[in-house]
Amino acid sequence: MADTAAAQGPSARTAPPAGRDAPPALPDFTEESSAALVNASWAGTGDDRLREVLTSLVTHLHAFVRDTEPTHEEWEKALRFLTAVGQKCDDTRQEFILLSDVLGVSMLVDAINNRKPRGATDSTVLGPFHMVDSPPRPLGDEISLDHVGTPCVVAGTVRSLDGTPLPGALVDVWQANGDGFYDVQQPGVQPDLNLRGLFTTDAQGRYWFRSVVPRHYPVPQDGPVAELLRATGRHPYRPAHIHFIGGAAGHQPVTTHLFVEGSPYLDSDAVFGVKRELVTPVREVDDAERAAGFGVAAPFQLIEFDLVLAPEGASERSAADRG
Repeated sequence: MADTAAAQGPSARTAPPAGRDAPPALPDFTEESSAALVNASWAGTGDDRLREVLTSLVTHLHAFVRDTEPTHEEWEKALRFLTAVGQKCDDTRQEFILLSDVLGVSMLVDAINNRKPRGATDSTVLGPFHMVDSPPRPLGDEISLDHVGTPCVVAGTVRSLDGTPLPGALVDVWQANGDGFYDVQQPGVQPDLNLRGLFTTDAQGRYWFRSVVPRHYPVPQDGPVAELLRATGRHPYRPAHIHFIGGAAGHQPVTTHLFVEGSPYLDSDAVFGVKRELVTPVREVDDAERAAGFGVAAPFQLIEFDLVLAPEGASERSAADRG
């Protein structure tokens, strides 16, 4: 009997007893099958959207790895980079947002989620420095508590797509000072909540406040994202801008920037946030009556920036209109 089994070879010894099913074939992980095998593991996911996102992520990530063929050392370096990005995040610093910004992903996500009708104010990225709630301030208040920079007035109207002014609209603003730093970047140097304010428009939908002309600035230079920019020969600068979030009842909110006309780096923003419609001049106004209305002396520097909000449910701009 033993001799017969030996002569028949190993297949005879391992064949399943008669009447029993063969064991399931083991999955074979190869370069070609890798994504399919991993995606099959999501079959029990109860959340359809989560399964859809994970399946797409794995498909594209495995295709990226096959395309670039990283060495073990290169992949370990990539993992160390992502670890360092996470370790750089804290209550006032969000390095992962910055990484998303400099890769253009933040602007792409913003564009996909803000397909508004023609005429509505263009959106742009939130940025990494909206870390604290802006303090409510009365119209005309001074938001520059350190007075670093050229004094200016910022004013405008919040209106609906058809031109109707929107009284009671909220206008949330934050910006860097004339040296190019936000308050959260200089704790103990700048006053808390410097250059931040939450304003409510008047009966004519108007807002105005006193500030300083912001300066262009580099994104933080002490973290892994800055190292990535240096390694790729990219500059770290953003053109001068003021951040806005505008909102009103019955309307879609907008997160955007006012970009200062003539600022360096308008054509090469490190986070790809500039849109032509958002570039705004700083004008010198020599009008005593108008200056008095803003609580300043003439002549003064004025930046005018209107926010146009699309009503809730307004149809999206067509692909052709979006260019």
